[in-house]
This record gives sequence, structure tokens and C-alpha cells, in this order.
Amino acid sequence: MGIESIRPMADEVANLMAARFGGLRRGQQADLESMLRKRGAALPRRLRREARILAEADRKAGQPKLARQVDFARLEHAHKALTAYLRPLGQGMRLRGGAASIAASVLFGLLLLGAVAIWIMMRRGLI
Repeated sequence: MGIESIRPMADEVANLMAARFGGLRRGQQADLESMLRKRGAALPRRLRREARILAEADRKAGQPKLARQVDFARLEHAHKALTAYLRPLGQGMRLRGGAASIAASVLFGLLLLGAVAIWIMMRRGLI
């Protein structure tokens, strides 16, 4: 693991945060600093600390002398913890949850319509 691997790790975490918590417009690229400002409060406190470590390392990676000060073992741990938390409920889960919500709404509407139809039929003496 070297200095050149810091940026892809930060971008991956930023994209996962954007997919899970939102906060980006269509076509906009996520960077970890802005995602922490916008949606950092949605992370648990322990993971927020890990994200700050990763963002600081990403900032230091632009300057080679500062990048040598980065603790790569700590950075690897932070990346693993953040991706393990953010990955399970990504885009696919949100789409499935949205589809289930729409299906439940349609079924509830049909159930309500059926109940009203039966009530009207009972009032008119058809049943």
C-alpha cells in the first residue's frame, strides 16, 4: 500500500456515502471532504472519526512530504470499517426498498377499494 492508493480509498468511501445517504446532484462527483460536511452526521461517531482520518490522509496525499507521515495500517483499518458499514445498504438495497414501498402502497389502495366496494354493495342490498 502506497501513497497512490489513498485517493481511490477516499473516493470509494465518498461514493458509498453518496449512494447510502444522498447529497449529490446527478452527474456530480463525490469527494470525501464535502460528503463529511454534508452527510457526516449520518455516520456513527466511531466511523465519523475513521472518515476524518481518511479525509485527512487524502488531503496529505497531495503533498509528498506530508504523505509520508500517514499511518497506512490505521488508514487501512479506517477504510475497511467504513466500507463494511456503508456497503450492505447501497444502491441496490435502496431500490429494492423503494419498490417494496410502492408495491405496499398499491396493495393497500386495492384493499381499500375492495372494502369500499363491499360496503357499497351491502348498503344497496346486493350481498
